[in-house]
Amino acid sequence: QVKLRESGGGLVQAGGSLRLSCAPSGTIFRRNTMGWFRQAPGKQRELVASITGGGNTKYTDSVKGRFTISRDNTNNTIWLQMNSLKPQDTAVYYCVADSVLRVSLVGDYWGQGTQVTVSS
Repeated sequence: QVKLRESGGGLVQAGGSLRLSCAPSGTIFRRNTMGWFRQAPGKQRELVASITGGGNTKYTDSVKGRFTISRDNTNNTIWLQMNSLKPQDTAVYYCVADSVLRVSLVGDYWGQGTQVTVSS
């Protein structure tokens, strides 16, 4: 049984920074992709960033240049460094992992979510 535990959310002013962390328990194969989804009120869930076991990263266009995803393959902990935050980044952020190797992150395992609120 894989569980993902997020931390690091909170309230920040526009232009500020936050760093999210996700520590898994259980077995996630090093090669499998992990990442972050987010869901804002009244909006569809979207993939924010993903990272493969080899370190290849993808970002949604709205966060490119502001967010950085990273990963420690010794324990599959991942981080999301969020800089220059905007009010439209306000959402619940979910740590996600796949159970098998896929071309794109699908999300077989989900964390409970952490709230990020950016005030204007």
